[in-house]
Amino acid sequence: MSVYKPRAQLEQASFNLGDCDPLQNYLPQDGELHYWGAVFGQDEAAQLTQRLLQEVNWRNDVAMMYGKRIVTRREYAWYADSCYEYTYSGVSRRAQLWEPLIKALKQEVEQRTGQVYNSCLLNLYPDGDTGMAWHSDDEKDLLRNGSIASLSFGASRKFTLKHLLNKGKVELMLHSGELLEMCGETQSHWQHSVPKTKKVDSPRVNLTFRQMAK
Repeated sequence: MSVYKPRAQLEQASFNLGDCDPLQNYLPQDGELHYWGAVFGQDEAAQLTQRLLQEVNWRNDVAMMYGKRIVTRREYAWYADSCYEYTYSGVSRRAQLWEPLIKALKQEVEQRTGQVYNSCLLNLYPDGDTGMAWHSDDEKDLLRNGSIASLSFGASRKFTLKHLLNKGKVELMLHSGELLEMCGETQSHWQHSVPKTKKVDSPRVNLTFRQMAK
C-alpha cells in the first residue's frame, strides 16, 4: 500500500502540521491526537472509496431524540471480531463479522498505530448536508482511554474537536486516504464533530477502528 506526501493541515492558527509527525500530540491538553496524513495514494484511495461504497452492507443510521426514533441520512456499518452489541444515541446495534476488505484496512491501520482493534464503525456521509453533531465516544462498551483510529475516503470534510471545559477548538480538514488517531483521555475531555457544509456534494466514507471492552 503506497504512501504519498500528506496535504491536510490543522486550520487553527496555533497549530500547523506541516510535515506530519505521528509521534507528536496535536492536542494542547487532556488527551492525545496523532496524525499520519495520507497513507494511501490518490489513485488507490479513489479505488478504495468506490469499493467501500459498493461492497459494504450500508444501513440508515437511527437515533433517539426527545423520545422519538429518528432515521438519519447518514448510513453506517459495523464489523468486529464477534457479534458485539454497541449502544450509542440510545440505540443498540449488533456487529457483522469482518469482510475481507475491512479486515485488510484494519491490519494496515494497526501496522501504523501499533494498536490492536477488535471492531470498526463505518459512517457514510452522502454529501455535505450530512454531518455529525458534537459528541464523545465514551460509551461503556468501549475500552476506557483506548485508541480510536479514523481513516477517511472520498470527499474532504472538516473534523473539529472542542474541549469540554475551556471550549478551545482544534480543526482539521481530512482528505481521502488520511489517518488520524484519538487516544488517552481525549474522549473524557473533548467532543468532536463533522460540521455540515454546502460546499461538498459527493460522499465521504469514514472508518473508525475501535477497541471494545471485553
